[in-house]
Amino acid sequence: MDCKYFGECGACRVYENGYAAQLEQKVALNSVRFEKFFSGEIAVFPSLQEHYRARSEFKIWHTGDAISYAMNSITRKGVVLIDECPQVSKAIAELMPKLLQMIAKKEIGLKLFGADFLSSSRGEIVVSLLYHRKLDEAWKIKAEELAQELGIYIIGRSRKQKLVIGQDYITEYLQIAKREYKFRYIENSFTQPNPRVNEKMIGWAMEQFSTAEGDLLELYCGAGNFTIPFATMFDKVLATEISKSSINAAKENMHLNSVTNIEFVRMSVEEFVEALDGVREFRRMKDIDINKYEINSIFVDPPRSGMDEASCHFSARYDHIVYISCNPETLARDLEILSQTHEVVAMALFDQFPYTAHVEMGVKLIRKTV
Repeated sequence: MDCKYFGECGACRVYENGYAAQLEQKVALNSVRFEKFFSGEIAVFPSLQEHYRARSEFKIWHTGDAISYAMNSITRKGVVLIDECPQVSKAIAELMPKLLQMIAKKEIGLKLFGADFLSSSRGEIVVSLLYHRKLDEAWKIKAEELAQELGIYIIGRSRKQKLVIGQDYITEYLQIAKREYKFRYIENSFTQPNPRVNEKMIGWAMEQFSTAEGDLLELYCGAGNFTIPFATMFDKVLATEISKSSINAAKENMHLNSVTNIEFVRMSVEEFVEALDGVREFRRMKDIDINKYEINSIFVDPPRSGMDEASCHFSARYDHIVYISCNPETLARDLEILSQTHEVVAMALFDQFPYTAHVEMGVKLIRKTV
């Protein structure tokens, strides 16, 4: 990546010999980390080396009357001023200088401290402008003009205030297993930042279930990133998620893709286990007949904290487990429990975050035979 800020701003770290070397370093580290669980070769899914991020967040830095993008420096105290960023999608990269010019021209930069970008592969963009002041009607009129002239959507945010110019979401199109899927991504909610690696990750997870039969249980389903493609492989899918906004987005994405065999339940994993085992009754489960499911497979994609011990033991009830992790350290911890009853038969490394230490890992486990 040819970037004059490389190694200085908080978006990346320094790796000698470029992308190939940093990816090799990640693979070597995780090969050692998981060698007690898996002796085979870890499948590696690299990223594009430029223009791979579909969402990004920048500070807005004021120097006199001029404004610039900025990020925290990781090599010295203070910030690094950014005039271009090769990490972000081409649509965002092309928009960034134009947006600053228009903000200055429209005179709406007063107390602006941040700009967040969310883009689709087809160039649709929502920009969130973050302010330390209340936004009035005059701001809204100028923001509407800016949005129309640049062909984007704008969200104005300040304390207890959200003004939407156009819409607060984009529609992303993913190509997975020779099929196109549509997902609505809402501003200020979690989405996978690297769409091309996300496609590879979903495709790999689907392959791991290629011989599975019956129905699927998914924990931590989010907005249905995996759930909806999985629905094409299983008779029925039962998916749980604690976030109300994520469940609403998942249901919208289900309709966008004309999928009808998913039931979403807004429950924590702990609550779901209690409901399944008859420990407690929940009104949120009243319309779901758990007895009609024949679940042999489970998919989990937990947060960075991983699963707790009870969730691991619950997952171990099922013959087939596929686990996607955004934190290899907590994955290794959870495998200590899961490997007591299951064998790791496949692993993958997905380089969602090039030029950083972060990776996502995929693991397939099947029940050990006596």
